[in-house]
Amino acid sequence: MLIDIANSEVSLTNHAALAEWNGVILGVLSHGQSAPVHLGKLLELEPGYAMAHALKGLSALMLGRRELYAVAQEASQTAQTALQAGGATKREHLWCDALQDWLAGKPSHVVARMEAALKINPSDTISMKLSHGIRFILGDHIGMRQSIEGVIGAHDEDHALRGYALGCLAFAMEETGSYEEAEQFGLQGLDYASDDAWGLHAVAHVYDMTHRPTKGIALIDDNLDAWGHCNNFRFHVWWHKALLHLDQGDVDQVLALYDTKIRSDKTDDYRDFSNASSLLFRLELEGIDVGYRWAELADLAESRTNDGCLTFADLHYMLALVGDNRSDAATRLTARMAKDAHADTEVADIMRDPGVAITQGLSAFSDGRYGTAFAHLWAAHPRFQTMGGSHAQRDVFERVTIEAGLRAGSLDATEALLAKRVAQRRGAVDNFAETRLQMIDDARKLQAAVAAE
Repeated sequence: MLIDIANSEVSLTNHAALAEWNGVILGVLSHGQSAPVHLGKLLELEPGYAMAHALKGLSALMLGRRELYAVAQEASQTAQTALQAGGATKREHLWCDALQDWLAGKPSHVVARMEAALKINPSDTISMKLSHGIRFILGDHIGMRQSIEGVIGAHDEDHALRGYALGCLAFAMEETGSYEEAEQFGLQGLDYASDDAWGLHAVAHVYDMTHRPTKGIALIDDNLDAWGHCNNFRFHVWWHKALLHLDQGDVDQVLALYDTKIRSDKTDDYRDFSNASSLLFRLELEGIDVGYRWAELADLAESRTNDGCLTFADLHYMLALVGDNRSDAATRLTARMAKDAHADTEVADIMRDPGVAITQGLSAFSDGRYGTAFAHLWAAHPRFQTMGGSHAQRDVFERVTIEAGLRAGSLDATEALLAKRVAQRRGAVDNFAETRLQMIDDARKLQAAVAAE
């Protein structure tokens, strides 16, 4: 039996197909544009390779778009038919079962299947990466770290994919607050895999969380090989650079990055959309009028109000709708989320809490009802983690919660939120925290002066 680059047995029958499968693995791990090209060639050579169909279906679901469920359903049916021919490995069966699990509304079961594959072979980097990716979508940062720590020992210096495994370890370390280790492993991973965009981006997260914007910008600028080859993940790297410039107060540079890089391609991929809508909302919270830029995003958001694949995506659509004052569409999105929250799926659980309260809070914030906005966002705040994404991505919701509290005059509660945010950053006070803490101090001095009079 043939062995792939992740040290795992495959039921492929010829070396040309194996080379394409290895290309798929490398493309997925590096977030490269080549992965779908290799997958297409693989299916031409071995149309009955069930795991390739499973990967196709799982990839479609990870895009978070309702119309792609049909693609995933078809891929699952083809995979199951291929399994009936016999000869598939246990790992290949697990991947096909994982696709069925997600189609049934249970993405956490996908994680369980990948972890089962890693018990069979802890050096199976592609199964590790999928477990890592689904946990990221589910906001399971602790599980993400436990998973990669359990298999990193099997990715020694002789493992061809060690660098990508170190990149995943770095990101898990960053998301669980181990910033020094995250920086170390991320940079070390780049020594093994110079095109490891995920590892580079993990270190950029560290510099964002620890308020070292100059170092983060230099990291991105000096390591083009790590992310220049990427698929749309390169937009996310540009987004990180824009956040670092925003922390420096360089608004002109942020807007230039938005126009020429982050939103140069007007895609409707929710990940690209979340980069854009969250950045514009951050700017508006700083008093910057982003003008015409909201309209393009709001048009896309209106077309997605009935999607409901991921709460994370819906909340970023909501940012665009309230940003462009599309109150009718925002109301429709909120109502649809409230309706979907009654379904018996894991996505519905997250829509129910914190999703609905966040959308209600954003809507109230847009209307200037800051007390109501803060009440909803404050109630949802303990569950922000479950919407998925990273600390950096969720921070836009942290910021609007804090801003709502300030405008509502809830100074003590707002100061407590800021203290938690600063503590999560190991005491680093970024530009946002510094200005809001000053606002609280100014408001208290004004209250004291009024009381004295």
